[in-house]
Amino acid sequence: MTENAVGLAPYASHPAQSRGRLHPSAPAPTRNAFQRDRDRIVHSTAFRRLVYKTQVFVNHEGDLFRTRMTHSLEVAQLARSIARPLGLHEDLVEAIALAHDLGHTPFGHAGQDALNDCMAAHGGFEHNLQSLRVVDHLEHRYPDHDGLNLTFETREGILKHCSPVNARKLEAAEPGGVARRFLDGTQPSLEAQLANLADEIAYNAHDIDDGVRSGLLTLDQVQAVPLFAQHLATVQRDFPALQGRRVLYEAIRRMLSAQVYDVIAATQAAIVAATPTDADAARRAGPLVRFGDAMRAQSAELKRFLFANLYRHPQVTDTTARGRQVVRELFAAYLAQPDELRPSFAQRFDRERAVADYIAGMTDRFALREHERLTGQRLLS
Repeated sequence: MTENAVGLAPYASHPAQSRGRLHPSAPAPTRNAFQRDRDRIVHSTAFRRLVYKTQVFVNHEGDLFRTRMTHSLEVAQLARSIARPLGLHEDLVEAIALAHDLGHTPFGHAGQDALNDCMAAHGGFEHNLQSLRVVDHLEHRYPDHDGLNLTFETREGILKHCSPVNARKLEAAEPGGVARRFLDGTQPSLEAQLANLADEIAYNAHDIDDGVRSGLLTLDQVQAVPLFAQHLATVQRDFPALQGRRVLYEAIRRMLSAQVYDVIAATQAAIVAATPTDADAARRAGPLVRFGDAMRAQSAELKRFLFANLYRHPQVTDTTARGRQVVRELFAAYLAQPDELRPSFAQRFDRERAVADYIAGMTDRFALREHERLTGQRLLS
């Protein structure tokens, strides 16, 4: 197997030292283990569905707004840009970034919250745990096992959050596996930490773009956020004649660059202080991939602004309320009429979880069509 360790730091995740896959698999002659994970994710059904799943705006609201797929691609790009100067494994960080939202429901967080309510008496619903279910169980692409059979390191990164109850269940099924860190207080790999932070950087930036494009935010409003305002001011100083969307694009580009360089510098300093000798030592050292203190505060302020002015905008909350209704009523309809499920789900004994798996895998538009078919209502058009 060809392994390219050129440029990898000692504390990076090395494919040759991977903790392996759930099902033994012969190595590929030309690709390392993390490359294979990335390729399996890109070819999966769940990944293709992300193109029609809500980020902030429901798919029918406009062709140019971000979807879960375009968001995942932007996270992967940012993560790779940061991984290289840190000496981390780019293929692993890309695989985690591309897979991190595979378990998201239709209608974004509203759909997730509705499905969690529906499943309250049956173990609840966590989209990070669902992403792991997708790659471990729900993808059916191979003749001798379910799932994509990804490496431990990619699966560890996908499970970004996990409740103690679910962590104990996972640990019982896979002792010392991907849930152990939620019980012993250690961290995931640096690549997983990086994918997590790149996720935050990406959605803060692209939600400004989509918010202004939609008309729900104005440029004047966003100037109230210091992290954005300082870069907008330098754009207007450097290009006083610049007009229209180019001003917004350039300000966002500079804001992204500032955050990327801040993460690189702050993480390098944290690594030097912790002196991890290998990937496992980095896991034990506490969170090392980070913003500097000033940038962390500015990023948090931007996040608060978006929650108050975009995610809770009446137009967004009206749409997401309808999305929650679609999910709730689909759940009730499938429980009452299990024959309406796809046969592979209808035949399962764990009926409520089967319904949750089925709904979670839906795109926005398929969920709306199914809801209209089963209830006769058209809630979004």
